[in-house]
Amino acid sequence: MSVNSNKKILDASKLSLILSRLASQIFENHLDFSDVVLIGIQPRGKILSQKICNLLSEKFDIGEIKLGFLDITFFRDDFGREEKILNANETNIDFLIENKTVILIDDVLYTGRSIRAALSALQSFGRPKKVELLNLIDRRFSRHLPIQPDYCGCQVDAINNQTVSVKWMENDGEDAVYLHIKDE
Repeated sequence: MSVNSNKKILDASKLSLILSRLASQIFENHLDFSDVVLIGIQPRGKILSQKICNLLSEKFDIGEIKLGFLDITFFRDDFGREEKILNANETNIDFLIENKTVILIDDVLYTGRSIRAALSALQSFGRPKKVELLNLIDRRFSRHLPIQPDYCGCQVDAINNQTVSVKWMENDGEDAVYLHIKDE
């Protein structure tokens, strides 16, 4: 018999502080946004990237920030290996990334495989000058590839029978992060 339990590790107020801090760190590192683009990895990095973009615009009065969304489905190393059908999301990048600093944004950094797929997918849009990584949650002890975030909201030490999920008001009715524990 297996039992699932959920533990809220970040509530809306803590999440808001973390998002504000992440936007501030980006602004401190990139005072000029003419050569900086934000790209959210579909599907879970989309809302996070929109929130970061809005904070940069509102808090720091940055004019136009280029924001795009990248689907990595067909670049994943498990594509076609399992019987499960993967559903692709829409890629929406209507600008060139050639010689730009790309800030890749995703909610949870786990094994690093999604980021590797995103780096491969990015090549279709040009050769960036630099790629930086922003993750809301870093599951630092679960990495399969040598990938580390440049901007990290929070580190969560989760083991293999645990998952981390990010909830957004827009999709889930609340802003929160949960640790799900499956006892077997």
